[in-house]
Parts: sequence; structure tokens; C-alpha cells
Amino acid sequence: MIKESKHPTLEERMAKVEGILEQMSTRLNHLESEVRGLRAELHTDVRWIIGFVVGTWITLMLTLLFGPR
Repeated sequence: MIKESKHPTLEERMAKVEGILEQMSTRLNHLESEVRGLRAELHTDVRWIIGFVVGTWITLMLTLLFGPR
């Protein structure tokens, strides 16, 4: 009489690990694309902020130089 083990075989365990790795790969690819999009947004926002600060500084300097005395 052959006693069947309730433990999964090596092949079953490897298949499960491979499935988990594929799922992790998919999730990481999605995360990578999300981070890329956030970087693009941040880059655009930083340009707007720098433009605003430079414009404000120029306006202030011109007001100080040519403003009413």
C-alpha cells in the first residue's frame, strides 16, 4: 500500500512560485509606469514653479529699480 503525502510535490511548488513571480513582475511593471508618469508631472510642475519665482523676482527688482521714489 502506497501512502500518499498531503505535501505538494516539487513541481507543484515550483509552479506556484513561478505564478507568484509572474504576478510580481506584472505589478512591478505597472508600478514602474506609474512612477514614470508621476516624474513627468513633477517635472512639469517644477518648471511652472521656477517660472513663477523668476517672474516674481524680476518684477520685484524692476519695481525696486524704477518704482516711485
